Amino acid sequence: MKRENYPLVQIVETFNFHAGCRKDLFTFIDILAITEEGQVVAVQVTSKSNISARIKKISNSESVKYVRKAGWKILVWGTYKQNNRWQIKEVDVS
Repeated sequence: MKRENYPLVQIVETFNFHAGCRKDLFTFIDILAITEEGQVVAVQVTSKSNISARIKKISNSESVKYVRKAGWKILVWGTYKQNNRWQIKEVDVS
């Protein structure tokens, strides 16, 4: 992301060692970034095959309406390997 007009990028997903589970910011954000123009971008990262499940997770989140109202861009990135290189399928669910 830093190479693509995102000077500020932060992983905001945390791991709770006591419970043994990961926790996303506002229940669905793994990465938070800000563009040169000031646009805030929230990213949920998953495998390509789980994109639809993550879109459903976001739509069912009680916090998504506030994130959308704030004008944040919401992306789901589905990762997959093609020709021995990692690729990203991006879906905008803002």
